[in-house]
Amino acid sequence: LIGISDLTNSMQPKTTPKDFFLWIGAMVALYGSVVSLIALLFEYIDYAFPDALSYYVDPYSGGIRFAMAALIVLTPLTVFLMRLIRRDIARDASKNEIWIRRWALFLTLFIGGAAIVIDLITLINVFLGGDLTTRFILKVVVVLLESGAACLHFLSDLRGYWMANPSKAQLVGYGAGLAVLASIVAGFFIMGTPGDVRLVRFDSQKVSDLQGVQWQLVNFWQQKQVLPADLEELADPISGWINPLDPQTGESYIYERTSNSSFRLCATFNKESRGMTPEESMAIRAYGSIEGNWQHGIGEECFDRTIDPERYPPYQKGVPVPAVY
Repeated sequence: LIGISDLTNSMQPKTTPKDFFLWIGAMVALYGSVVSLIALLFEYIDYAFPDALSYYVDPYSGGIRFAMAALIVLTPLTVFLMRLIRRDIARDASKNEIWIRRWALFLTLFIGGAAIVIDLITLINVFLGGDLTTRFILKVVVVLLESGAACLHFLSDLRGYWMANPSKAQLVGYGAGLAVLASIVAGFFIMGTPGDVRLVRFDSQKVSDLQGVQWQLVNFWQQKQVLPADLEELADPISGWINPLDPQTGESYIYERTSNSSFRLCATFNKESRGMTPEESMAIRAYGSIEGNWQHGIGEECFDRTIDPERYPPYQKGVPVPAVY
């Protein structure tokens, strides 16, 4: 019996270090690609069906950019590693039976099945709560389709279907590649080219600079009950405040004193603002509305502000003045 057991074990195909790391790398790249594709499609759904309770919109499309970058790297890597694995199996059919392959396929089936079950439970729970929105249904459909497709694909692989039908396997691969490519291309129509994103970042910095200048002007008025004639009067080497310059042109921002307690700040923007700043979003959540937001169009945009002495009372003489940075 011992001899028969040893003979049986010696006949089983061995997993080489190459096999182990190929399958581990392929599974990690595959899971990363699937998660990134789901995240990207979720971002598209959020963009097409915005949530009325979500006031802040990321002007840089950071979620879309990260998901696109992950797909651009991980999808070709998955295809490359799986091609190496299938080439090894074509040369040595015994590699179909190595333990790492079977574990990887069964693990993928388990994860895909678990995702479907959790998705259905979430769908029923939300439905019972009366909050079945279009964007939620679309997200559930995305997870169901991707998880179901992965389960069917690897279940067929376990049964040897793709090895027996290489032309169909190649067709499915091309179809998946085209779907991923289409999802990546769609992202550029939403967030624009990298050059467009850079212009949006310039605009965001300009708004941030104007906000800083505005608070310096308010603090100046509270101390002296008069606004400065120009921005140079705001410069304070003790507090460290230096008037910012337009990051795109290197020129000073436009400032105009329109009365003893009102002023105008202007800047030239590249793109129309996509959403509210985090500060504006918090203000709306706290107060229901805000006075004078920083939404802007393309070109020169001016923001008129009037200081309310009840909200920003002048500082009393002899009372320490809080620092404003």
